[in-house]
Amino acid sequence: MGFISKLTGAKQAGEAAERGATTQAQAAEKGIAEQRRQFDALVELMSPYVTGGQEAFSQQQALIGLQGPEAQQKAIAGFEESPIFQSLTRQGEQAILQQEAATGGLRGGNVQLALSQFRPQVLNSLIEQQYGRLGGLSSIGQSSAAGQATAGMQTGTNVANLLANQGAAIAGGQIARGNVARQTFGDVLGAAKAYATF
Repeated sequence: MGFISKLTGAKQAGEAAERGATTQAQAAEKGIAEQRRQFDALVELMSPYVTGGQEAFSQQQALIGLQGPEAQQKAIAGFEESPIFQSLTRQGEQAILQQEAATGGLRGGNVQLALSQFRPQVLNSLIEQQYGRLGGLSSIGQSSAAGQATAGMQTGTNVANLLANQGAAIAGGQIARGNVARQTFGDVLGAAKAYATF
């Protein structure tokens, strides 16, 4: 039977099909590894933006009281103690006092009113500016997280397709191997019939 198989090429065809299936399966495995490598690189690249966005969003929540009154008070106190707030209020209050001193109204009620309103206005302005800046970072983080999720879904789809290709290749090789036995048996029967008709 081995001689007939060699003579008809069925064995060689089966081995070639099996080698082809192995090659295709190995190529799919390399594709899967590359997909995973690329996804991991993307996650690493976007990770600082996702993390920064999460932190910014948390700070936004604290500023508007969504993390409770203690967190909100702590966030506001952080502004009041910040160097920028201290510098702006010092400069602003000095400007108010200098202007009133120059005009002779230093002891008037308007000066006291202006001074009492100045710090809350500066604080409110700084909080609004910071909230807007944090919103920008939150948006970047959200976009980066969405990009990671999209890439993850695409990677999953690509890997699933490559696994399906790998399975089809292996199954094709196994079917080809089974066909060799059937083909060889058919060749033996054909040769026997041909020999019998002589």
